[in-house]
Amino acid sequence: MFNLVVLTGRLTADPELRYTANNTPVTSFSIAVNRRYKAGEESQADFINIVAWRQTAEFVTKYFSKGSMIGIEGSIQTRRYVDKDTGKNRTAFEVIANNVQFVEAKRDGSVGSANDASVSFSNAGANEFVEIDNNSDDDLPF
Repeated sequence: MFNLVVLTGRLTADPELRYTANNTPVTSFSIAVNRRYKAGEESQADFINIVAWRQTAEFVTKYFSKGSMIGIEGSIQTRRYVDKDTGKNRTAFEVIANNVQFVEAKRDGSVGSANDASVSFSNAGANEFVEIDNNSDDDLPF
């Protein structure tokens, strides 16, 4: 099974940093992603809900604002809940951001390392990497 989503879009509002009861940083925001269209048709956009946790949430709220272009790599998650107004069961689809990055220079023209289009942030931690034994070259394809 494989669940990978890669999106590029613009934030529809300023992201706000919140904290869970365990003091874990989280932010939820929406991005507008242009949909391909045929010549002569009006451009359309899909609005996709994104959730970022921990350092990724802090990074997004610090460097992105409404209208900012953002690149996101993550996975789709579904949540089931009961609508408070209607009492009906609902399903929410959202993307859990694992990696976010800038995809354009800062609009005001200033240049800074955090606004470079190549800067990105990932939730990958050092404990997720495996050390390679450099003494054994037998399995290397080159």
